Amino acid sequence: MKILHTADLHLREYGDKRWGTLEKLIKIGKEKNVELFVISGDLFDRETDAESLRVKIREIFSNNEFKIILIPGNHDSESYKSGLYFGEDAVILTDLNEPFEYKGIRIWGFPFKRMGEEKIFKELRSLTHNLTLDKKNILLYHGELVDVVFSRKDFGEEGEGRYMPVKLSYFKDLNFSYILAGHFHSKFDTWKLENGGYFVYPGSPISITERETGQRKVNIFQPGEPPTEHLLDTPHFEEVVIELDPFTEKNPIEMIREHLEKIHSEANIILIIKGYINSAKMKINEFELAKQIKEIIRTKFVARRILEFKDIHTILEDDLFKNFSEKLEGRSCSEQKKKKLYELTIRAMIEVRA
Repeated sequence: MKILHTADLHLREYGDKRWGTLEKLIKIGKEKNVELFVISGDLFDRETDAESLRVKIREIFSNNEFKIILIPGNHDSESYKSGLYFGEDAVILTDLNEPFEYKGIRIWGFPFKRMGEEKIFKELRSLTHNLTLDKKNILLYHGELVDVVFSRKDFGEEGEGRYMPVKLSYFKDLNFSYILAGHFHSKFDTWKLENGGYFVYPGSPISITERETGQRKVNIFQPGEPPTEHLLDTPHFEEVVIELDPFTEKNPIEMIREHLEKIHSEANIILIIKGYINSAKMKINEFELAKQIKEIIRTKFVARRILEFKDIHTILEDDLFKNFSEKLEGRSCSEQKKKKLYELTIRAMIEVRA
């Protein structure tokens, strides 16, 4: 049996990139022959989005040959009122004490509620006698693992408040094989539980903000095996940092073009170009370089471009710098150390001239 685990799609509109990502995930579920498709909260960005999309959700959540199991997250906590229909494959877990059972697996859903650590701990411990050894128990959870130091930015646009905070110790002596979590957007991450199980954040399957950089992933695994990262071909932000070297023979335009050719076709690029150029040597000044960069990225998805490079040909021609360079090249030290010393000297001379 295979289980696909994702979270935090934050759907808003039918047919947009987020909806397209959901369609891709459903397709992957079929290709991988999964039997359970888990969404650990925040399928929708807002309750109003859930209402407007429910008819379309019914279509995509039917006739799939696998069950789609959801819990409410903090963004869509009020979206799954009793009696609402989300498709024949959809199973909505809104009560911690009412699990879904499938082929020897019991899946418990801990829907998002505004509660503190003490209350969460008590509710989890209340399950102790229900987590019998004759079943493999899995918990779906949407919130923050406070054992780990996260940036507030790792959770999307959530502000400074805590959302369903838990610690790994809360699951001690509880017979959970997996905690399949949502709310942490940035990346796929796992932690071992004391009982040998796993706590897993899959990260958002599409970049919701510019903070979710890098190719997105979902968790596809077989019960009894470790969580497994599955790379997605979905829209995501990619930070590309290119540092120009005034001492290289390579043309900076070619260097930039080579970097961009390696970027995934679904990447929305945050392009940062820094470092220095020698316009006298390369026969290209700052203005011309900026113009050519604009032409290179014309066919790319570039969310932002930050051009921090500087032309330092006057510094490189300065007798003081030439004297320093001659002495440095005569010393026996690593290329890395030489590069650092050149960088410090160039910065100092720029500041003096400023």
